[in-house]
This record gives sequence, structure tokens and C-alpha cells, in this order.
Amino acid sequence: MEQNLDIKIATRLKTLRAEHELSLDQLAKKTGISRATLSRLENAAVSPTAAVLGKLAAIYKITMSQLMALVEADFAPLIGAQDQQIWQDPETGFTRKMISPPAEALRAEMLECHLPMAQKISYDHSPKQGLEHHIYMLEGQLKLTVDGQIHRLEQGDCLRYQLYGASLFETSKTQSATYILTLI
Repeated sequence: MEQNLDIKIATRLKTLRAEHELSLDQLAKKTGISRATLSRLENAAVSPTAAVLGKLAAIYKITMSQLMALVEADFAPLIGAQDQQIWQDPETGFTRKMISPPAEALRAEMLECHLPMAQKISYDHSPKQGLEHHIYMLEGQLKLTVDGQIHRLEQGDCLRYQLYGASLFETSKTQSATYILTLI
């Protein structure tokens, strides 16, 4: 399933670049990602990291979920557990399960995320200015820096914010973090 998702992401990346009429060189300059890496991503020769997907989503002004999947024009009201796609960052081990994927007719999307201990993921930009985030901690601990402000989350905590700039998700050397992320 993971290899199939990498192929879908590769196809989506190639399509998005063509829709925005960008060459690999132009996209490399805009993102700071090497042309060679972009080419390997579009050919599914390597798996993208969360940081790379975040940079590309910001350029295209879409969420990572929208970048990773073709947005459903219509939507199925019930998404069985077996149909919820899981993606794993090959660099950090971060996993994101699309509990409620993006759809044109719906504003929200919901993810179940897990960041292993002693890991961090940095996003330079919000894919959309003011993108609304709701994070509910299921277990573990998470240090989250949003637009320069540090928040420490533990099981049962909920953090709500609108993202305008950079964000940094970090776990300690002794605690991982599992949380629900809702984007609106």
C-alpha cells in the first residue's frame, strides 16, 4: 500500500507542477529542493519526507492531504478503517492516517498522526494563510512551536490556532506523540 501511495503522490506532484506551468528548475528555486530530488519524487524513485511535502504544499497553496490525494469531488459519508490511507515519512518515521480525507464539498479534513520519540518536523510556511488547526493529543507529549510561540501538549490537551507562518513539531527523547489533527 505504501509503494502504491508513493506512486499516487508522484503522479500528483507531476500534475500539480504542470498545472502551475513550472519547470523543475523553477520549482527547485521556489522551494529550495534540488531539481534532482524533485525529479526523483515525480518518478516515485524516492519517498517524500513531511518537510518536502510541506514545502511543495505551500507553493501550491494546498494542504498536505490535498497534495497527497486527488480531492474527491463527491464524498462517501463512511470511510472504513481499511480505506483510510496511511503515509509514513521515511526520514522521521512520522505517520499520518487520513481519517477523513479532503473533499470539494467539505471544508474539514481529519488526520491521526504519530511522531516517534526524539523527532522533529519543521514546516517553513502555512500552505494557506490562516489555515485553522485543531490538535487533540491522544497520548504522549508534543512540543509545538506555532509562529514563534511554544506550546507543550500532553494526553487530553487540545490546541487550536490559525497558522500564518512556520511551525515545528517536536517529541522528547523519552516520549512519542499520537494526536488527531483537524484542518479547516
